[in-house]
Amino acid sequence: MEWTACLGEYEKLVFRMNTPRVVIDNAVCSTATLVKVDSARRHGILLEAVQVLTDLNLSIKKAYISSDGRWFMDVFHVTDQNGNKLTDESVINYIEQSLGTIHFGSSNCSNGLTALELTGTDRVGLLSEVFAVLADLQCNVVESKVWTHNGRIASLIYVKDCDSGCPIEDSQKIDRIEARLRNVLKGDNDIRSAKTSVSMAVTHTERRLHQMMFVDRDYDRKPVLQHCTNSPVITVQNWAERGYSIVNIQCKDRAKLLFDVVCTLTDMDYVVFHATINTSGDRGYMEFYIRHTDGTPISSEPEQQRVIQCLQAAVQRRASEGVRLELCTEDRQGLLAYVTRTFRENGLNVTRAEISTTTDKALNVFYVTDAMGNLADAKTIESVRQKIGLSNLKVKELPLIYHQKREREEQQGVGGAVLLSLGSLVRRNLYNLGLIRSHS
Repeated sequence: MEWTACLGEYEKLVFRMNTPRVVIDNAVCSTATLVKVDSARRHGILLEAVQVLTDLNLSIKKAYISSDGRWFMDVFHVTDQNGNKLTDESVINYIEQSLGTIHFGSSNCSNGLTALELTGTDRVGLLSEVFAVLADLQCNVVESKVWTHNGRIASLIYVKDCDSGCPIEDSQKIDRIEARLRNVLKGDNDIRSAKTSVSMAVTHTERRLHQMMFVDRDYDRKPVLQHCTNSPVITVQNWAERGYSIVNIQCKDRAKLLFDVVCTLTDMDYVVFHATINTSGDRGYMEFYIRHTDGTPISSEPEQQRVIQCLQAAVQRRASEGVRLELCTEDRQGLLAYVTRTFRENGLNVTRAEISTTTDKALNVFYVTDAMGNLADAKTIESVRQKIGLSNLKVKELPLIYHQKREREEQQGVGGAVLLSLGSLVRRNLYNLGLIRSHS
């Protein structure tokens, strides 16, 4: 490492002390790669470390977090999406480099795009109206993420001007965008809580979505329909002798679960001093020893209940309901408006969406239910696919209840044909991903 002439010995020492030490080990564990991070402790550094790993779509199978005085030590057991240890040197080098610089933070920008933030009351067809407005105002949607929870919606949409391909900086046009989107979000009965804002720079997208829903108090609202019977079990208790509050979470394991939990604790101004994370089968078990940033534990029963509510919301926001549909086609102006309008016209509601474009290709993921939040009818899904294009819009995931329903209908001899075709699609996709073997 080269040092500038003006950097004294003391500055060098401070730099070395504050620079995280990262070790990636493939020898210790037979089933996962160990990522070890030692660093000076500061608020938010655990979240940044977890964020680096989850942004690479790595699965954190186990983790041990401990802070001793002003020092912080993390050990993560990680695999790729297929459950394999990490062997790609470019990925390993990226992790080492990224984790080695997290202490100094990083600026977050939208890469030459204009960021639109939307929150309001969710309803069938809302996304269709939003994307129709943007198409009409000559805004090209480059990326977007949409979450819904407890009847609320939060979305970050990154756009650029259709004609120039540049960020939208004209103040009058920005005012028009905000005004029209606000009117869409208000609808007939959301005059007060609908919010829109425009900026040129944002924090990490998914962290920002958590923050938006937290400010919107989605955790304090009752769900429109109770579909989920597998809610997270969360307890909070104080360990008075050591001055900690202990948070225990048991829930279904899924991608980015640890990020969602740590993100919420961090944004609520709690510091994680010690933690143990473990997974077994499809279950996740987490225990956190936390304090406020001022060093005190949770002080009251209402505060305990608020922590439980907020963590339940953090776990559930990304827990997708409905059928997963993937759209892969040539990108064109108005594509999202057309696709989401087709969903609306067929009574499908989008519960979560991830929009992205690569060069001239649109790569979009939608989770859809029927208008009442129930499982969408298989015939409706096939009808939508035919309108949008069977080769463009594909069924990638079906809830377990679909397979159970198909078995019942096969036994009764009715309605099997459509569900069988969907089942064949799923099996073919799993085969292509190498997750099942061919029986032919």
